[in-house]
Amino acid sequence: MATLSSLLIKLISIFILIISISTPKVYSQSNGCQPASNNSCNNKAEALPLKIIAIVTILITSMIGVCLPLFSRSVPALQPDRNLFVIVKCFAAGIILATGFMHVLPDSFDMLWSDCLKKNPWHNFPFTGFVAMLSAIVTLMVDSMATSLYSKKNRKGVLPAQSHIGTPTSQGDQEMAVVTPGHFHSHHHGMVNEGVDGESQLLRYRVVAMVLELGIVVHSVVIGLSLGASNNTCSIKGLIAALCFHQMFEGMGLGGCILQAEYKFLKKVIMVFFFSVTTPFGIALGIGLSNVYEENSPSALITVGLLNASSAGLLIYMALVDLLSADFMGPKLQGSIKLQIKSYVAVLLGAGGMSVMAKWA
Repeated sequence: MATLSSLLIKLISIFILIISISTPKVYSQSNGCQPASNNSCNNKAEALPLKIIAIVTILITSMIGVCLPLFSRSVPALQPDRNLFVIVKCFAAGIILATGFMHVLPDSFDMLWSDCLKKNPWHNFPFTGFVAMLSAIVTLMVDSMATSLYSKKNRKGVLPAQSHIGTPTSQGDQEMAVVTPGHFHSHHHGMVNEGVDGESQLLRYRVVAMVLELGIVVHSVVIGLSLGASNNTCSIKGLIAALCFHQMFEGMGLGGCILQAEYKFLKKVIMVFFFSVTTPFGIALGIGLSNVYEENSPSALITVGLLNASSAGLLIYMALVDLLSADFMGPKLQGSIKLQIKSYVAVLLGAGGMSVMAKWA
């Protein structure tokens, strides 16, 4: 588990490094379509203070959003086994779903169908849908294989000591131990199968948290980059408010997954850190590139468009399969129609609120 967690952190770091190195080349290679220079809203001097405000406010709201679920254990009504936690998690999943469908995917379509790109091949083939589909399939592969690898690795170290249910084989690493039965809805003390099922569920939570974190980091850097490189003061103000709302509630969804994964303190801090700083990092990177940024250059449109498409496929898959489907088809919601209805309302409210935000971001 620790090895794969370290691998994910390295992948995120490498992705951010590649973006940092390659983006200046991306935005300076072409002298294609140019934005209108007579736009009264384009003012670099006035835009810079707004970007600084954006970095601070988005950093704070991101930290608040992702940390709220992690402190929910001190509030009895918000503990993972309570109905309110499920409803809040469904609300956050609706936000993540709408982020993929209403924000990231349409942006990719707009970029890859832009008149600034050559008709062949960009206008003759739906690259956005194709890349989003491939991204969803790759996410499924990673999801499935990671779960399988985790299960094999952990069972080798855990199952031999299952003669005493609830007693970890090792006190050195809690993450390799079986979850005690108290974390689950059915309690059949003394049965080995419960410990195995509990372990499998915990492994699924950890895979979901890692893959979701990766997808969010990718699109957070991209949207931060777009905001940081823009000098349009008319759009930045509304964009800051929309992104604060977006980051807070998307962070709540991720924070809920991290909470259920029951990571050690250090891993929680690392995942919170990466989520919180990626959008501000993207904004800072965009500020540094604002002199060479060409929003409508073919290279910029292709690069950001393809990144958005891949991010959209990942987010849509995670929201539908690993968050919503896993909860709605699970025993807790299947056992209560009333709770299902409340959860569906929460999903619609989250998705609807984020869809409204698409007007500004």
